[in-house]
Amino acid sequence: MIQIVERGAARAGGLAKLAFALGIRHQAFYSWKRVPAERVLAFERLTGISRHEQRPDLFGPPPDVAAGHIGAGPAASQAGAGHPSTGARK
Repeated sequence: MIQIVERGAARAGGLAKLAFALGIRHQAFYSWKRVPAERVLAFERLTGISRHEQRPDLFGPPPDVAAGHIGAGPAASQAGAGHPSTGARK
């Protein structure tokens, strides 16, 4: 069984519960080489594991990584840019 399914099952309360919620038999997980495209969104909803982590081949890297904003929040990009909250307005 692939690691992402093991992690997802742990988050969902077990393999049987995850399979039931996905509407499949738990044995199906053993044939997965990766999460099938038609199951990605439901798997994400049930486990909290991002679609980007499950299938980067379909969804690419997470948006923060793709935009190059790793570790930088919106406040960092606006600091001192004349934003009203900085008091820079006259």
